[in-house]
Amino acid sequence: MLSRFKSGSIRNLEREYSCTVRLLDDTEYTCTIQRDAKGQYLFDLICHHLNLLEKDYFGIRYVDPDKQRHWLEFTKSIAKQMKSQPPFTMCLRVKFYPPEPAVLKEEITRYLVFLQIKRDLYHGRLLCKTSDAAMLAAHILQAEIGDYDPGKHPEGYSSKFQFFPKHSEKLERRIADLHKTELIGQTPETSERNFLQKAQMLETYGVDPHPCKDVSGNPAFLAFTPFGFVVLQGNKRVHFLKWSDVTKLKFEGKTFNVYANQKEDEKIILTYFAPTPEACKHLWKCGVENQAFYKLEKSSQVRTVSSSNLFFKGSRFRYSGRVAKEVMEQSAKIKREPPEIHRAGLVPSRSCPSITHGPRLSSVPRTRRRAVHISIMEGLESLRDSAHSTPVRSVSHGESFLPRSRSQATDGSESTAVISDEAYSPSDSVLPTPVAEHSMELAVSRQINGAPCSIEEEKESEAGTPIQGEGGDFCVDGRSAQEGAGGDLALSEVEQVNKFVLSVLRLLLVTIGLLFVLLLLLIILTESDLDIAFLRDIRQTPEFEQFHYEYFCPLRRWFACKLRWVGGLLINK
Repeated sequence: MLSRFKSGSIRNLEREYSCTVRLLDDTEYTCTIQRDAKGQYLFDLICHHLNLLEKDYFGIRYVDPDKQRHWLEFTKSIAKQMKSQPPFTMCLRVKFYPPEPAVLKEEITRYLVFLQIKRDLYHGRLLCKTSDAAMLAAHILQAEIGDYDPGKHPEGYSSKFQFFPKHSEKLERRIADLHKTELIGQTPETSERNFLQKAQMLETYGVDPHPCKDVSGNPAFLAFTPFGFVVLQGNKRVHFLKWSDVTKLKFEGKTFNVYANQKEDEKIILTYFAPTPEACKHLWKCGVENQAFYKLEKSSQVRTVSSSNLFFKGSRFRYSGRVAKEVMEQSAKIKREPPEIHRAGLVPSRSCPSITHGPRLSSVPRTRRRAVHISIMEGLESLRDSAHSTPVRSVSHGESFLPRSRSQATDGSESTAVISDEAYSPSDSVLPTPVAEHSMELAVSRQINGAPCSIEEEKESEAGTPIQGEGGDFCVDGRSAQEGAGGDLALSEVEQVNKFVLSVLRLLLVTIGLLFVLLLLLIILTESDLDIAFLRDIRQTPEFEQFHYEYFCPLRRWFACKLRWVGGLLINK
């Protein structure tokens, strides 16, 4: 009886695994789920934990052992999507940025989007000029610490927060001045709403860049925003296509193509090259999802799309969720008491150090810092050569989604719009978040000494291979994976057997193909009357004549005899 109980317990453990999801406030949600559980089940657990109803804007992101990022597909099994061994570590992130985040129905949704945009600001994905940056940071201060209090907030208190990859002393003074004078009396909810209203007007709102190269080999960043498909090069937005103008998205290997219609029925094709085929496929899938989410009127209009113009080639993919218009209609029907929000407040954050952390460590010595626009100064080469890309958000669902001022600015702007005095280079964050405290100190100290973090360390942090201690934002803890691998040996063995069988089948198919080609060549040599020089030379060799009369002719007569015999049997019946 005891042995039967133990064996049953072992089987149950093999059918379950642990999954940890890092939330936007850097807290973690850990649960145990069945091995055959689909992504939708895990996502629903998280949304229930957060008391979140407007959940269609969010997704779960993970990174595979090759350090390529992915969005978890809700219609597929989690275990089949993850290429590593459990326990799994993933992150909750905004997948589709709301076109107007400040008018979202529920405060809990606005708060989560606020945390995402604050993260974008810290990592240099949200580019803005100094005046806008100061106001955004002041709103964050007001939301997190409340009104300015001389007794609690000494001189230079704003420098203890890390809002951006780099600060200047002038900017810190401006942030403190705005917080002291213009935002007094604002509640956290009001400050967050004002922050969202300010952020949505920026050119790079919703941008989560994919590093690519254009046809000339120049670095570029492709992104999908709530307002259209964007291409950034240097400090300029060189292309902006509304979703209504985008007709097709295709990829093959590392090549990504965007087909679009412009004015007067002019058709264009934009071609870019991703670092790897996996990054290109990820970029294409993100584009397909965002195009469906923002462009279509109903989810019933979603169709399966192919990555290639040839029906028998490429990948096939279908977006499996509600579209933006349906999400907003559903949100308008929500009628409940607003859920209680547990804001991070003064709790230390691994992505944005709080005032309780003490003096902020700058990425360059204070004596060498200068007032700059809030963009990232170095790191273009690192992100350009990175083997993975960041998943995307996407594009506008017609003119109705565009704020009036934003729509007017878009219509009146040229295709090449300067967005900053500095090059757009979002790889210059200190380290991907969240990171271990000592890892961050190590990275910052290296920056101070003039030695930026290597791209390998940056990839390791993001992929979850810890440099020291805990991994990065999308980590899969290697040590935990090794501890949990014992219960999954059977699964790994099955995967190895499957790979071996596939390899044998491929070899068998290639062999059969070669034999078929040789048979065709033999028939042409022996039975055809083609008088081609190289065929004539082969036929005249002694070896071929011996093969033809001693082997091929008897074999042909034998086959003919058997065929006549089979034919006679069929006729007699």
